[in-house]
Amino acid sequence: MKDGRHLGTLAQRAALLLLSISLAACASGGGGGLGFAEDRGGNPAYPANYRSELLAFLRTYLNNPAGVRQANLTEPLQRTVGGRLRYIVCLRYDAVEADGGHRGARERAVIYVEGRLDQLVENGGEICAGATYTAFPELEKLTR
Repeated sequence: MKDGRHLGTLAQRAALLLLSISLAACASGGGGGLGFAEDRGGNPAYPANYRSELLAFLRTYLNNPAGVRQANLTEPLQRTVGGRLRYIVCLRYDAVEADGGHRGARERAVIYVEGRLDQLVENGGEICAGATYTAFPELEKLTR
């Protein structure tokens, strides 16, 4: 702790832990489904700030946000998830693994409720079937 770097690491880990707990609480809803935050029902709100919100989330979600390759995403799409109409963004990227290597790009689905990022689904294959991707260079430029 001779410099402020250790404290920054602890703060990042604490933020990640709180985010993980929040996401786990959302995913453990009583309905046995995907469990989402409460919403007003009806037509879902468009996630206007989805790119910047997604980047902020991924900066804390990824063990090493630097070195991401092959980053692509979709525009927000409306899909039925857990019996409700939601906006989703499909995301593909190849992140640096714990051993420092890459394993190839994997597909994820990011679900929005009331226009805000609610949940990331690690295996977005079924939700993202037929989606059209575009480059997401901002994700490839993230740093720690």
